[in-house]
Amino acid sequence: MPSLSSLPSLSSLQNWPKVLRAAAAALLMLIPGAALAREAAARDGASLPAPALDLPKPAKPGAQAAVFAGGCFWGVQAVFEHVKGVQRAVSGYAGGAAGTAHYELVGTGTTGHAESVEVTFDPAQVTFGQLLQIFFSVAHDPTELDFQGPDVGPQYRSAVFFSDAAQQRVAQAYIAQLNTARAFPKPVVTRLDPLKGFYPAEAYHQDYLLLHPDQPYIVFNDLPKLAQLKRAFPARFRETPVTVAGSTR
Repeated sequence: MPSLSSLPSLSSLQNWPKVLRAAAAALLMLIPGAALAREAAARDGASLPAPALDLPKPAKPGAQAAVFAGGCFWGVQAVFEHVKGVQRAVSGYAGGAAGTAHYELVGTGTTGHAESVEVTFDPAQVTFGQLLQIFFSVAHDPTELDFQGPDVGPQYRSAVFFSDAAQQRVAQAYIAQLNTARAFPKPVVTRLDPLKGFYPAEAYHQDYLLLHPDQPYIVFNDLPKLAQLKRAFPARFRETPVTVAGSTR
């Protein structure tokens, strides 16, 4: 049985391929208490309060968009694909320039980009605040600074890229609400940045969890997010996810 001292450090994993990072992270499952700690963290997410401030439902019908960054975009995308009212969730990059919005470059951590997901939703069915609640509850850990699990670097930071002052106000109020309520053992470190551009990721990153449900990284890091989404938000969970192509599986 491996000990903590025999495992690679988070910083040493940064340049490993994602599959190898997942294999190293999976070793934590063999350490007594590690799985229980992960399960406890998931339970904590279910207790997050709803936002006290939210955007009103629009008077006229029409889709809106929100961009979230919370570690590897595979799992974040999959979570939102299973949320009722979400019409499309696209993995991509935000925070940097168009010319550097490529996976290999973003992976260096020097482009300013974060792996992100653009969520197009019907605000008559699910509000921006409700998406925030899901994002902070089950999509990622908002107390991890520039890493998520085995993924290390600023490209895996926690961030909300707001498209207007209203989104900024609601997100800022919710972070303050969570910190005041001590919803997490540590402060929320999620950044709020203006959305200057969103760039869809390469095709092989889209719907990745749906296409590769048995991949070790997905099994260890992302399938638990879907299970927690279903437990914590049963009324908002959609069994059949929407895909990038707009079809369902």
